[in-house]
Amino acid sequence: MQKRIAVTGATGFVGPHLIAALARRGWSLRLLIRRWSPLPPMAGVDAEVVWGDLADEAALRALVTGVDAVIHLAGLIKARRQEDFALINRDATARLSALAPDTPFIFLSSLAAREPHLSPYAASKHAAEEVLSSQRSGPWLALRAPAVYGPGDRETLAYFRSARWGVALQPAVPGACLSLIHVADLAEALALAVERQVAAEVYEIDDGCDGGYSYADMAKAAGHALGRDERSVSIPRIVIMAIAAANEVIQSMGGPVKILTQNKVNEIFHPDWVVRDRRFATATGFAPRFDLGTGFGNTISWYRAQKWL
Repeated sequence: MQKRIAVTGATGFVGPHLIAALARRGWSLRLLIRRWSPLPPMAGVDAEVVWGDLADEAALRALVTGVDAVIHLAGLIKARRQEDFALINRDATARLSALAPDTPFIFLSSLAAREPHLSPYAASKHAAEEVLSSQRSGPWLALRAPAVYGPGDRETLAYFRSARWGVALQPAVPGACLSLIHVADLAEALALAVERQVAAEVYEIDDGCDGGYSYADMAKAAGHALGRDERSVSIPRIVIMAIAAANEVIQSMGGPVKILTQNKVNEIFHPDWVVRDRRFATATGFAPRFDLGTGFGNTISWYRAQKWL
C-alpha cells in the first residue's frame, strides 16, 4: 500500500519544495491548510487537505490519524507579540506530537535554537526540541536549518534587490560567518529523514561548506550571479536597532508584522552561525545539489522569471 505522510506548513516557503520532494518519492500526502490560504502547487500530487490550523485539535487529530509519518514545518518566524513564538513553535509542536506519539515525527527546527538566549524565536525552537526529547515514545528527529534561501523566499529578497544595484548590505560584525542551505536541498534532507533510520536526536544541516561563508563570500556570489561587481556596505548595530524599533512601533499600531525586530537584531549580530555537526549527512547520505554560487544563481534566475527582481 502507498504510504501516507502528514505535513504542516505546506503553504510556507519550504512547504511546496517539500511536497515536490515527497511526491517524487511516491508518498501520498495529507496537508494541514488554514482556511482561506491559497493552496500550494499540487499538480500530479496525491494529496488530501485537512482544513484547520495548529490551534485546532480536531484538525490535528484528523491530520495524523492513520499516517505513516509526520513532518512538522509550520511555525512562526515573525510575530506581533513575543509570547506568540512559544504558543506556536513550542506548544503547538507539543500538541501535534502528543496526538501521534508512536508515529515517526520530523520537526524542522532552526540553528537559532543553538543560542536560545538571543531571542524569543530562538528560545521557542529550543523549547520545542526539548518537548520532543522528553515527550516522544516513537521515532523522532529535529533538523536545525541555518539561513534558508531559494525560489519563493521573500525574506531574503531585500538582499538581492540591493545587490542588483551593486550594494551588498551586511551587519557590521567583524569575522562573522554563517552557513546556508538552498530550500530544495533542505526539502530533500527532510524527505530523507523520513526514509532513513536515524537515531532520535537534534541534528544540523547545511550545504556542506566547512566553516560556512563570510558576508564577502555572499557578496561575491551575488555579484557573479547578477553579472556585476558588488560593494559590501556594513550597517552598524545602532542603525539596524533603530529600524527594528520603528518596525515594532508600526506593529503595535496594527501595521504589518516584520521579521526585523530588536530581538532579531541579537541573532543578526551573533558572529557564529556555522554548522559543524555532520551526523545527519553521514547517517542518511545527504548530498546537497547547490553550493553558494549555483544556489544564488538559481534563486536570482527564479526571481527574475517571476519579475520579483
